[in-house]
Amino acid sequence: MSEFLVNLLGERLVNAEKAEVDVHSLGSKLSLLGLYFGCSLNGPCKQFNASLCEFYSKFKKSSEHKDKLEIVFISSDQDQKQWQDFLQEMQWPALPFKDRHKKMKLWNKYKVTSIPSLVFIDAATGKVVCRNGLLVVRDDPKGLEFPWGPKPFAEVVAGPLLRNNRQTTDSSALEGSYVGVYFSAHWCPPCRSLTRVLVESYRKVKESGQKFEIVFVSADRSEESFTQYFSEMPWLAVPYTDEARRSRLNRLYGIQGIPTLILLDTEGHMITRQGRVEILNDPDCRLFPWHPRPVLELSESNAVQLHEGPCLVLFVDAEEEGELEPAKELIQPIAEKIMAKYKAKEEETPLLFFVAGEDDMSDSLRDYTNLPEAAPLLTILDMSARAKYVKDVEEITPAVVEQFVSEFLAEKLKPEPI
Repeated sequence: MSEFLVNLLGERLVNAEKAEVDVHSLGSKLSLLGLYFGCSLNGPCKQFNASLCEFYSKFKKSSEHKDKLEIVFISSDQDQKQWQDFLQEMQWPALPFKDRHKKMKLWNKYKVTSIPSLVFIDAATGKVVCRNGLLVVRDDPKGLEFPWGPKPFAEVVAGPLLRNNRQTTDSSALEGSYVGVYFSAHWCPPCRSLTRVLVESYRKVKESGQKFEIVFVSADRSEESFTQYFSEMPWLAVPYTDEARRSRLNRLYGIQGIPTLILLDTEGHMITRQGRVEILNDPDCRLFPWHPRPVLELSESNAVQLHEGPCLVLFVDAEEEGELEPAKELIQPIAEKIMAKYKAKEEETPLLFFVAGEDDMSDSLRDYTNLPEAAPLLTILDMSARAKYVKDVEEITPAVVEQFVSEFLAEKLKPEPI
């Protein structure tokens, strides 16, 4: 276990007393590690830090599992004194302030998109146990549900579900259906826009004879808003009054923002977290149930994924529909191999794959990242790290792409700033 943690965190952490903490000393009984991503200047982080301190203190004093849990702070502070002052409020160690490279690797590896964020991982393997630790601290203040591992969807959603005619049905009615778990709220404009599209997609899939259901998990601020919003939806919802079940579903899927549409297969296993992108990219629902595609054509609707981790983008000289196909076929076998490798390890793929033609979206991305105008142009863009890797060669072959990807994953490429 300690060897894995050293690879993940490095050999030394620091504590509030500015003393070094040997990662090997975290304890042989350690089974769960909480990675706490935050910043001293962020108000919600300051607020959550107080709650986490209280939670941690109680857990270490009274839980029978006290030796099995540790937390490590991963800061996005830019000022060392502010970081050090914030660390004074904590009872757990932190990554050294100067270790920015390792911090960014952790942000990317665990797909952190906002702070504060607390991700619980298996201390021996690094696999995510619970993506939304903020809700653990709120909902289980005594740590009675340790280690907060994922439960089957059917178990978490179990109970009555509402229809907008006020009738109820039991969650067992979802068995054997593809399910979309829709986290949304009326106060959120992007949510309302997506809901309008989703209503049409839902009807098309149902009319095609497929077994498909959607469960609305509300983030509305009042039952009145929930009722008004739900009246526009032809599917099911967790009752607004059942806050515990809504919170458990948020925790299960590590929801960090809305709208989010999680798509599940007929066994309740996740197909994709990117239901929103899939729905917007496939208005005719021809690709239902929207299994992840190895290579995407860059568009306005899926460009948001560029901010969720490193992305390979192959820019080509293509303006007409269909002209991107040769580029997709070139990189698809490599993308499929990467997806299969990490799926076998039950880990998320460390790299997404895109092809981009000649359009406003591609021009904007080139301008923002200060890329040369060449086409074809092979790049890896890491927006959160504000880093880019560029392979500007006359001919891009599968061997060139494979070597580029392999060297990136092995951290052999030198980044340029975005």
